[in-house]
Amino acid sequence: MPNDRHLAGKTALVTGSTSGIGLGIARAFAAAGANVVLNGFGDAPAIETLRAGIAAEHGVEVRYSAADLTRVDEIETMVADAVEAFGAVDVLVNNAGIQHVAPVHEFPTDKWDLVIALNLSAAFHAMRLVIPGMKAKRWGRIISTASAHALVASPYKAAYVAAKHGIAGLTKTVALEVAESGITVNAISPGYVWTPLVEKQIPATMKARGMTEEQVKRDVLLAAQPTRQFVTVEEIAGLALYLTTDGARNITGALQVIDGGWTAA
Repeated sequence: MPNDRHLAGKTALVTGSTSGIGLGIARAFAAAGANVVLNGFGDAPAIETLRAGIAAEHGVEVRYSAADLTRVDEIETMVADAVEAFGAVDVLVNNAGIQHVAPVHEFPTDKWDLVIALNLSAAFHAMRLVIPGMKAKRWGRIISTASAHALVASPYKAAYVAAKHGIAGLTKTVALEVAESGITVNAISPGYVWTPLVEKQIPATMKARGMTEEQVKRDVLLAAQPTRQFVTVEEIAGLALYLTTDGARNITGALQVIDGGWTAA
């Protein structure tokens, strides 16, 4: 991960950044000198402690938006507030997401709408709102968190897989539209990532399947990843940070796969 402050003076908006992958990316960008807008749900005092801690550690300004990204008006307000505070959004990371698992003939329609709204439509709305400012500065970086499921499917995840395939198509389309504007548009497609959310699922799976913790990790969660290793938040953050550098200016319209070989076959 670059250790310079090449993002000094720039502003990054990272959705779904109060925990997990989004938080890791936000921390990496702050370390590189960017002012950061956090977004996500959670305990208000805990989020304030998090916000203040990142700001103090890296000497940048960090703000928080509680915008519900299933609501277009709240996305518009979030972006407008960021522009008012910092002058522009230079880096947008569309990371917020949700999952629901069910057979397609039993998939609740409200869950379908929710997954599509948060995982796909929110990225579209955020992109359309930040691009004019990026064009005016002739510099911008848009990064979306896709998934190995942007390339391959798994059963019982119709909405999630559809949304992530949609992110892949949206990324390519917008990249072509802004290719001569100094803006790059990419997606990062992780496999299984070691996060607190994944860690919390292990005890229940151990009990349900009569397995040890190591068996659950290797034979259930990592069955699809040939390396049998979780992707780490830090690895994803490092890749996202690289995509903001001048060295990555010709990487655009790409799905940057980091999945332990899952989609190699």
